[in-house]
This record gives sequence, structure tokens and C-alpha cells, in this order.
Amino acid sequence: MALSLLSASAAQSQSSRITEVTSPGGIKAWLVHDTTLPLIAVEFAFLGGAAQDGPKAPGLANLTAALLDEGAGDLDAQAFQSALADAAVELRFDAGRDETRGSLRTLSENKDKAFDLLRLAVTAPRFDDEAINRVREAQMAVLRRRSTDPNSIANERWFALAFPGHAYGRPVDGTLESLPPLTRADLKAFAARTLARSNLRVAVVGDISAEELGRRLDAVFGALPAKADLVPVTDVTPKGLGTTDVISLDVPQSVIVMGTVGLERPDPDFMAAYVLNHILGGSAFSSRLFKEVREARGLAYSVYSYQVALNHVGLWFAGTATKNERAGESISIIQSEFRRILDEGPTEEELKEAKSYLVGSYALRFDTSSKVAGQLLQIQLDDLGIDYIDKRNALIEQVTVADMKRVAQRLTDARKALVVVVGRPAGLSGG
Repeated sequence: MALSLLSASAAQSQSSRITEVTSPGGIKAWLVHDTTLPLIAVEFAFLGGAAQDGPKAPGLANLTAALLDEGAGDLDAQAFQSALADAAVELRFDAGRDETRGSLRTLSENKDKAFDLLRLAVTAPRFDDEAINRVREAQMAVLRRRSTDPNSIANERWFALAFPGHAYGRPVDGTLESLPPLTRADLKAFAARTLARSNLRVAVVGDISAEELGRRLDAVFGALPAKADLVPVTDVTPKGLGTTDVISLDVPQSVIVMGTVGLERPDPDFMAAYVLNHILGGSAFSSRLFKEVREARGLAYSVYSYQVALNHVGLWFAGTATKNERAGESISIIQSEFRRILDEGPTEEELKEAKSYLVGSYALRFDTSSKVAGQLLQIQLDDLGIDYIDKRNALIEQVTVADMKRVAQRLTDARKALVVVVGRPAGLSGG
């Protein structure tokens, strides 16, 4: 079903299969109507997310999201989950830094029940004490496990050091200290001010017409407040570039996370930076980091780099895990490869190979209805336009070595990184 979105004839643009639906009540959604299978996939998001937690309540958005399907309306948690199971409906919620997301998947024959349960979850969550205590304890158990996981420790520490006093510096999942004080009133208040029609984005794929979807949008989301009451989040740049922080943990390998400045998604040079990152460390087996760190020196099994485009900052990360005695060497090589690609740029052959992979693999993002819906939602969140699927591969093809060298000149500060190491790295200390 989904692959047809990218394989129509050249005479017809792929985005012509995407319809922007506006409900009678003014709620918008993107729809790919496809009756190949009797399925409907819905992906949606409310802008805000964990950035709205507040300095004293890390984890509030995440706990709220986890409880939306734990009882709603007249149904307690057990009854709500039983109703989902009886109708074979998949409903999930989770919170990120910039938005709270939801996902619905249902058979067409069960759509009435599915959409009604979704309506209850977003407009009438119960937040019963039993569910709050149970879900909170489960989340705290996860946090306890993560407290000894070097990857989790390194990532959380990096954000805390990079963004002190900013919303992005707080852990999305909260802490063992921040979760217990959260009350039912806190959860209800968070939902009331962040789940609204003004900050809602929706993508739907499957066996539903535009006319019916319009009615369903109003039925599901129409009772939400018209406007969200979001606290403004300021733009920010990462602190601590050029420093190393070591967290001692008795493990045989050191986990290394290196982060620096990148480009935000709306930046016109973002695609050139995306291709540049693929060449550096975004490709599993052909990247410069893989060749230098794994193939040439055998320092690590896996090494990578990737971009993170948050709403208020662009970031560029690299990381690996290696023997404690070789951590310093690994950091030095990764930093050297960062600087080299920024100073010299890639070769024409590297660019050609990157383009071939990035263009050829794009269709794999659309091989299920849920993936299509997820991609359409992300395109909305990134504000790339309904015709982005048509333009994306051409944007990749247009990138030149000169473009990437221009990006490198803009990313002067990327030659320095904030490095966090968790383990017992020989010869390394923080500072």
C-alpha cells in the first residue's frame, strides 16, 4: 500500500496523493486515502512536549502521555485496555522534547470504536490514583535501570551540561526525585494547557475518505480547547564545547558521546549538512568514522554520527563504545575526522555514493501505512510543505561539494565538541 506513494508514474506527483483535509470545525489533517488494505493509521502530535514541564517537574509530559490510555471517560484503566484489545486497536502516546505524540492503528471495521476510544483518551483522561501510582512506579523502575546504563547516563549528562537552566537540559523521562511529587492535579493541568486544537498536527493513511475524516476529526478532537497555553521556549546554543566530562562507572568499555552545534531544520543549508553527516558517520559501513575507527584501527564495533534538529537548536552528535584503555585514542580520531571533513570537505566520489544511497533508500520510509503516516506527520512538524516528498530527492541531488564546504565554514564551532565519557577511561579526566 505505502510504496505506491513513491512509485506513481512521473506524470503524477506523489504529493497529489496527499489531501489536506479541513474538518467542518477547522481542524486540519493530511490524508492518503488507500483502500488496498482494510486498515487506518493515524499519527498526531501536540506541540509542546517535555519543554513545557517546568524546572521543578521534569517528567511531567512523559507521565501525562503514558496515562492518557490508562482510563478515560467512564472506563477505568482495565476497562479501557480491554476495549482496545477487544477491537484489536493499537493506541500509544509518548512525549518528546518538543511535542507529545499519539498513534492509532485500527481495522476499518472497528473504526467507530477506535476513534471513540481516541476521543476519550485525549479529551477525558481519568488520571485515577491507581493508574498514576502504577505507571509512575513502572517509569521509576526504568529510571533505576538506566542509572547503571552507560549510554543513558552519557546522553542525559550531555544535555544537562549543554543546556543548564534551559528546558532542553532537563531529562524527558524525569528523575527519581521529580516523579514522586507529581500529583493528579499536575497531570490534569498539563493536559488541559497542552492538548489543544491550535497546536495539533494530524496525518492519516488508509481506508477512510476525506469527507469521513473531516467528521471524525471534529468528533475526536473538537472538544479540546481552541488554543494551547504554552510557555515560550527560548532558542539556545550548547555550552561546554571543547570540554570533556568523565563519569566513573565500573564497566569494561567506555561509552563516548560527543555533541556540538548543527543546523536547525528550516535552515536552507540543512540538506547539505545532512549529506555531509552521512559521509562522516551516518552510513553504517561506508562512513569515514567507520573506516577510521573500526576498519583501520579496530577500536570499536560501532561508531556513528547523526543530526538532531530540535525546535530551538540544531545539534550534531558522534559516539562509540570502546575499551577503557583506548577511549582517549577513539575520541582523538573522531575529533580529527570531524575537523578534517569540515576543513577539507568530502570528495566527489563520496558525494556520489552518498547521494545514491540517500535517494535510493528513501522509499523504505514508506513501506507501511504507519510509516507513511509518521513521515507525513514529521513533514508537518518540520513545516516542509505538503509537496516535500516530491522535492526531497531532488534536494539531495542538488547538493554539491561547494555547498558542503560552505556549510563547514558556517559551522566553525563544530570543530569543538562537548564530550561525555562513561566508564573507566585510561588517562582521561573531566574539565
